Amino acid sequence: MGLLAQIGYQNSWIEVLGATFMRHAFIGGTLVALASGLVGYFVVVRRDAFAAHALAHIGFPGATGAALIGAPVTLGLAVFCVAGGLAIGAFGKRVDRREVATGTVLAFATSLGVLFASMATDSTTSVTSVLFGNLLAISAEQLIVFGTMTAVLVVAMVIIARPLLFASITPEVAEARGVPVRSLGIAFLVLLALVVAMATQVVGTLLLFALVVTPAATALVITARPIAAVAIATGIALGCVWGGLALSAMFNLPPSFPIVSLAFGGWLAALARSRVLERSGRPTASASTLGR
Repeated sequence: MGLLAQIGYQNSWIEVLGATFMRHAFIGGTLVALASGLVGYFVVVRRDAFAAHALAHIGFPGATGAALIGAPVTLGLAVFCVAGGLAIGAFGKRVDRREVATGTVLAFATSLGVLFASMATDSTTSVTSVLFGNLLAISAEQLIVFGTMTAVLVVAMVIIARPLLFASITPEVAEARGVPVRSLGIAFLVLLALVVAMATQVVGTLLLFALVVTPAATALVITARPIAAVAIATGIALGCVWGGLALSAMFNLPPSFPIVSLAFGGWLAALARSRVLERSGRPTASASTLGR
């Protein structure tokens, strides 16, 4: 009964949606969703899902270290995520080598995070926010940082999107035609690191997959066309964030849970639709890489 009472319907949820902290949450969540939708497509196509997951954990020692010395958590996350992306890109050129490099860097970063967390006894709240996210605690200063990072990401992706797609689908052919495949890969990992640094503060390191990978995976079940997939992934990410925040206000839930639940439910629905189309003999998106 105690649990049901805590998550019961809140009559004042409309007023809650109008609160300053909730407006900050909607703006911050929107920026993160836009960035996640734009990058997520390439994460799935390039099979970098493990790298995205690992970068969130690599950012953990940066966040705990920043909390330990009193520096902004966002700064610590961004520095360690970008450094991790550069290390993974430098050590692993091929997919198999990148997996090994990712796992090795992840292991070291995790141990460093445990060390910092054990020392940051007065910053338990900050550590918990990094692990599980705290969208409702985003400040106006963080929104400025998020906006800047999103703008940088959009401009960079517009510049590299076409050659990056070529290098992602047929890397050998792209390299033979003079496309800087490895440099593009490293640049993309740096951009991914920026998205991870933002998304971690929304859903946490443990649930980051839900915003960066799941919407894109869902979109690729629906369509194989790159532009359409990016648009659908972005729309799904936005819907999950907005819907999750509304449900959070309605039922007094931590935002991460409804956001992730909506993303998961959308993915299951897309898979079910794909199975129905297959059984009826109708064409489906051949680019689906998850759930098959």
